[in-house]
Amino acid sequence: MANYIIRRLLIMPLTLVGVTMMIFAMLQFLTPEARSALYVRDIPHNEAALDGIIKKYGLADPIPVQYMRWLIGRRDSNTGEWSGGLLRGDLGYSRSQAQPVKDLLRRRFPATIELALYTIPVIIIVGVWMGIKAAVKHNKPFDQMARVFAILGHSLPSFVLGLLLLMIFYAQLGWFPPGRLSDWANAVVNSSAWHSYTSLVTIDALLNGRVDVCLDALRHLFLPVMTLATISWATYLRVTRSSMLETLRQEYVVTARAKGLKEQDVINGHARPNALIPVATLAGFTVAGLLGGAVFTETIFNYPGIGQAAGAAAAQMDVIAVLSFTLLSGLILIVANLVVDVMYAFLDPRVRLD
Repeated sequence: MANYIIRRLLIMPLTLVGVTMMIFAMLQFLTPEARSALYVRDIPHNEAALDGIIKKYGLADPIPVQYMRWLIGRRDSNTGEWSGGLLRGDLGYSRSQAQPVKDLLRRRFPATIELALYTIPVIIIVGVWMGIKAAVKHNKPFDQMARVFAILGHSLPSFVLGLLLLMIFYAQLGWFPPGRLSDWANAVVNSSAWHSYTSLVTIDALLNGRVDVCLDALRHLFLPVMTLATISWATYLRVTRSSMLETLRQEYVVTARAKGLKEQDVINGHARPNALIPVATLAGFTVAGLLGGAVFTETIFNYPGIGQAAGAAAAQMDVIAVLSFTLLSGLILIVANLVVDVMYAFLDPRVRLD
């Protein structure tokens, strides 16, 4: 087990370097003038001043030199101090949001984390339950309805479902509004009396003793969570159902039944743990996808996460911000894959021998 985890941990830094190289290669498609946005907020229109910036930051230097400078920063020849660099959190300046990308991520990422925090349990618990139930009730009414639901879920785009839910539950019924908070709750959160412990509104509201703010935040989260969950349930249902059907045909399950064990014990104790192994991979990609930002869902519901910011940056051709969001998504995916690999070692002992 220890050797397996160590091997995966040793591979992770190499993968991270590969991701940074890919992002930097994308930057090379931009002109030196466009790449100046990594270092200055306002690119001068004067050609001489622009040439000075390109020379100062070495944007016309050989690519390996530029990569190392982009990664670790540059050292001032006079003071000897280091500045900039990806490893120091300098991701450039977002023109669409009029602020440094690192400040944008610091402000938007907690909202995306909060959305993922409430969406992931709903997706996994309900999706896995439906898949197992459909497999156990194979070819029965529940299984038939589950398969129809899976087809509809795969066929329905998230932006279409989001708009339908928004029209029904907000435009007509007025139950679940878009955004992250109502105006009155937003005023409370931005007041001097509010203490931000985690930057997650629902949790901070409880820690501040404001249950009303927490309930208001949950009202705003309901429709985005249901949109993301409904689309994902179809995938989890199909994967879990297929895996469970295959597991129920295995000899050890047949043997357990022949010994006279109760059907519930056979399913819970023998079939379900092995059937959930493929679901672990799916769960890892789900977590990575949600933390990377649900662009369509956050945009439709005006939810101020990094998905909405990435969509706005793409619409305004803010290349520096888009590549920064891509880098963040890549890092999240690498970490998620590492967690999935470790989970495999616990779920399937055979993996430890590979």
